[in-house]
Amino acid sequence: MAERRRKRARGPRRLAVPRVRIPRLVWPLVVLGVMAFLYARPISSYLETRDQLAERRAEVAMLRSDRARVVSRLERATSLDELARAARRIGYVRPGEHLFIVGGTADWKRRQAR
Repeated sequence: MAERRRKRARGPRRLAVPRVRIPRLVWPLVVLGVMAFLYARPISSYLETRDQLAERRAEVAMLRSDRARVVSRLERATSLDELARAARRIGYVRPGEHLFIVGGTADWKRRQAR
């Protein structure tokens, strides 16, 4: 009878729930996985921005070379005669002159070259 009292005094026995023990090696892997997940988007954004910057730099370099070419061409065309020849090549005429467009000159040049 003394045993029953002791059991009642302690209360009902709990069922032993087995604890799941996670090996110590898993925690660093979980932390690394979370860090990789959190850093994935910023890193991809950085790489994309870096590629866009490289494209823009190439475009700027090309535009600078074009500008240098145009500036040098402009410097060469400082004489009035050169300026007049360039204007006539693109179709400008002096006031009072009439513009005539002659077709078939490419064929004529080919025939003359033979």
